[in-house]
Amino acid sequence: MIPIDDSPLVRDGKVLILAYDHGLEHGPVDFTDVPESANPERTFEAATHPAVTTVAVQKGIAEAYYPSYEDDVNLLMKLNGTSNLWMGEPDSAVNCSVEYAYEVGADAVGFTLYGGSNHEIEMAEEFRAVQEEARAYELPVVMWSYPRGQGLKNDTSETTIAYAARLALELGADVAKVKYPGSKEGMEHAVRMAGKTKVVMSGGSKTTDREFLESVKAVMDAGGKGLAVGRNVWQREDPTRILDALERVIYEGASVDAALEE
Repeated sequence: MIPIDDSPLVRDGKVLILAYDHGLEHGPVDFTDVPESANPERTFEAATHPAVTTVAVQKGIAEAYYPSYEDDVNLLMKLNGTSNLWMGEPDSAVNCSVEYAYEVGADAVGFTLYGGSNHEIEMAEEFRAVQEEARAYELPVVMWSYPRGQGLKNDTSETTIAYAARLALELGADVAKVKYPGSKEGMEHAVRMAGKTKVVMSGGSKTTDREFLESVKAVMDAGGKGLAVGRNVWQREDPTRILDALERVIYEGASVDAALEE
């Protein structure tokens, strides 16, 4: 197994995943404000920015577009995902195998686990198979650790996010992608619970530059290792500008004011 810090997923101990699996998970609505964002080539171009360590996409996008960018972009293949048309208890179809992801050229794989869902047991068993096969191919594993389900009252509370991070550690993920719990202290708790698993924040819905960067800065100050962001980059008219700011906050430790001024 290659140490996670030596993998293409990581730069200087930090991670910035440009996520673009929203077309499946959310549908066309996410491309409404910036219609050109529906073109995957635009996001692959953004992923050539040095701040981005990998771009996360589903199998079909990888097959169709990654070959044109394989020299400039690292690929994270998202192995499961379900459309927003699904109305049942949170679950996620397995759409790609680790072996096929490796053949396409993936540098890492990602998998969603909905802890607390009525389908958690089968999803955890699916993750076990993915994690063990990924070890055979020396591919890092990122868990989209999103507690959800009819029995869960608050999926962004500090205790819930800390539990999400712990699930990733216990089940063998190299990186845990979790929601922001609303405070630096809450993220510190999640980082402690994750042990040697790297914790990155889910970028979430589009906000202002300052609000977004302040949450990223809080995550970094709390010991988090970076970000997995989609809409807060490619829903902007100029993705490069926000990626420049993320470069300064994540890798250089700059303040939000300094990142915005520069």
